[in-house]
Amino acid sequence: MICIELPLQVILPRKKTHGKKYIINFNNFCNWHFHARSDVKNKYKAEIREQLEGLKFYGKIKLTFVVHRPNKRSADRSNICALHEKYFCDAMQDFRCIPDDNDEHIESTTYKTGAIDNKNPCVRVYIEEL
Repeated sequence: MICIELPLQVILPRKKTHGKKYIINFNNFCNWHFHARSDVKNKYKAEIREQLEGLKFYGKIKLTFVVHRPNKRSADRSNICALHEKYFCDAMQDFRCIPDDNDEHIESTTYKTGAIDNKNPCVRVYIEEL
C-alpha cells in the first residue's frame, strides 16, 4: 500500500500583493472563476508531482482518502474528498501512473476522517493495488 500526501490548500501568486489561498473543496470550487479553477488544478498537480512520478499501476487499484483537518471544526468530508479525488485521479493519469481514471482501473474509492493534525493538515490517499 502506498501513501500520498495531498495539500488541503494551494496558494496562487498575485502580481502586486501576497498570494491568494485556495482551500480545496467542492463548495469553494463552485464559486471560483474558470481561470482560477485551472490555475488551482495546475498548482495542485505541481505540488504532488514528485510523489507520483515513477509510480506505475498495472492492475485495478483501490483508493482511500483520509482527511486530517487542522482543528475540530465540523467539515463535510465528501465536499473535501470529492475535489481531491478528481484532481488526484487526473494527476495520476497525466503522470502515466494509470492509463485512465475510469472504473476499469479504479475499482473503488473510500472517504474517511483521520486524526486532527494542526501542524500538517492534509488529505492522505492510500493506494492499494488489487
